[in-house]
Amino acid sequence: MSMDVGGKGVKSEINVTPLVDVVLVLLIIFMVITPMLQRGKPVVLPDARHVSALKQGGDPILVSVTRDGKIWIDKDEVSKEDLANMLGIQMQVHPGAPVLVKGDRDVEYKTIREMVLEISKTHLLGVSLAATQIKEK
Repeated sequence: MSMDVGGKGVKSEINVTPLVDVVLVLLIIFMVITPMLQRGKPVVLPDARHVSALKQGGDPILVSVTRDGKIWIDKDEVSKEDLANMLGIQMQVHPGAPVLVKGDRDVEYKTIREMVLEISKTHLLGVSLAATQIKEK
């Protein structure tokens, strides 16, 4: 019986340690980055049975109304009086971008309606309302 001592041949094994290191680093990066991808202020959206996608292309301009009635354009708080002016500026920066209104489910409809009336002063073609689709069982 002869034994091969010294191993003169090439090893054909895969070293898994660097692969595991890279995968763990990518996992940590995605866990940190994912919460930052949400645009606008976080609100609890109302439920709806039928939800349609935005017809126009591009990233929408997000107008959020939080539970306490504050109005936000993306991450900037604006007053109701300045909403039309600030939205007009955003429309000049992003021409043709759709406007998406995210209203918290606990906000009175009256507040959302008043805000949409302020938005209509900018003479937009349309405003979309965001909702969470109810899953059919």
